[in-house]
Amino acid sequence: MNRCPITYNECGNNYYSEKGLKLLSPGLGKLNLLPYTNEDIKLEAFSRSSDFALPGSSLKLLAKINPSTNSFVFSSRNGKFILKPQNILYPEVPQNEDLTMKMAEVCGIEVPLHGLIYNSDKSLTYFIKRFDRGPGKLKFHTEDFARLCGKYKSGKYDSSMEEIALIADRFCTFPVIEKIKLFRISVFNYLAGNGNAHLKKFSLIKRNDVIMFSPFYNLVNTAIISNNESNEIALSLNNKKMNLNKYDFFEYYGINILKLNLKSLLGILNEFEKSISKWLDLIRISFLSDKNKEKYIKVLEQRIVKFFK
Repeated sequence: MNRCPITYNECGNNYYSEKGLKLLSPGLGKLNLLPYTNEDIKLEAFSRSSDFALPGSSLKLLAKINPSTNSFVFSSRNGKFILKPQNILYPEVPQNEDLTMKMAEVCGIEVPLHGLIYNSDKSLTYFIKRFDRGPGKLKFHTEDFARLCGKYKSGKYDSSMEEIALIADRFCTFPVIEKIKLFRISVFNYLAGNGNAHLKKFSLIKRNDVIMFSPFYNLVNTAIISNNESNEIALSLNNKKMNLNKYDFFEYYGINILKLNLKSLLGILNEFEKSISKWLDLIRISFLSDKNKEKYIKVLEQRIVKFFK
């Protein structure tokens, strides 16, 4: 029995579930394998890297769905999807990112449409739909926090979660709503082992004259990728990047910095507690290897015990 790499639903002998295909495109009844091996895709991404500007250090490709061929095709001009092949240095990053994004959804964090697709050699490539593009040629203005802080790429780690809060307060149309999102993603990144949420991993987007946080992206459990990871979080919180605890997130950040009310914060923490069993289920049915599933669960359980004790 196969499992759909887009929805994780069982899909019989098919590669994808009907629900997964409909998420990609309402009229899509079939999706052919991407006609490239994993190595081919990495070479293609490298050769096309000068055709368009996409942030981040990993190899990426812009693509769109061609309904006449039932397949993804590379498109540097009007691609509405970003494809990420397997990482050259670190194994299973696409599977890791897809799982972590799905876990974020479970606890109420908005993320773009995403999933995994099969290459011709049955290896997996990660896809994510661009949130800065709408129907037709519609574009939404976005800015990442490195630019908003005036620190650009070279200073993406030179900041703090307190500065993220100040920027959100300054620019967002409805700051309280956005600061609730910020608290939620901050706790999630810690629990899920995402130690690389630097300034360029946060963005604001303008939709219908409302400025808000964009859907969150690039959520990865970095703790299982690097055995030598020195920080629990990328941007300091309460002058710390290690040995964080519930006080740092709840009393210090949620109440003192974000100025959120106690009822809202307790509601969010209750949602996180209810999500734990669903997270564990997702990890077990994910496309990670058994070894990395065990490592992911270990990190998650250690952070949960530390946070909720």
